[in-house]
Amino acid sequence: MEPLTNKKKVLEQKPLTFAERMYLPAIGKGLAITISHFFKKEATIRYPEVQREFSTNFRGMHSLKRDEDGRERCTACGLCALSCPAEAITMIAGERKTEEKELYREEKYAVVYEINMLRCIFCGLCEEACPKEAIYLDGPIVPSDYLRKDFIYGKDKLVEAPLEKK
Repeated sequence: MEPLTNKKKVLEQKPLTFAERMYLPAIGKGLAITISHFFKKEATIRYPEVQREFSTNFRGMHSLKRDEDGRERCTACGLCALSCPAEAITMIAGERKTEEKELYREEKYAVVYEINMLRCIFCGLCEEACPKEAIYLDGPIVPSDYLRKDFIYGKDKLVEAPLEKK
């Protein structure tokens, strides 16, 4: 097959010296790089013992908030579930009974509120969509686990503790 152009590139290699054939300069360079890394700042953070600082707009684990009286703010309107692009939020609404007046703000409340943390992309759209300011992404990092079922967080893990009354 004929080349398209008549340009040719001729490569010339000079013969290796005895030291280069023994790879001593290459070994010396490798050792120098390795030793230089001993004196540099560590790039890794030892996570469980040391935690890095997060930016001000960090989005952590979800939390369902309570109002000043200790009642749940969520009214099960479903806007957070509708706005979630990953479809990670599921909820079942229920009617409040008369004896549950101190527990829930409105007549309607979320009987079941679950977030699948494996599907959640922490976009914050649920936080923006909530008209009652009931859900925030202000918690810590979602802890690791081995089982998929342990990443479905219900109200037991999401609802914040009631305020202490003085």
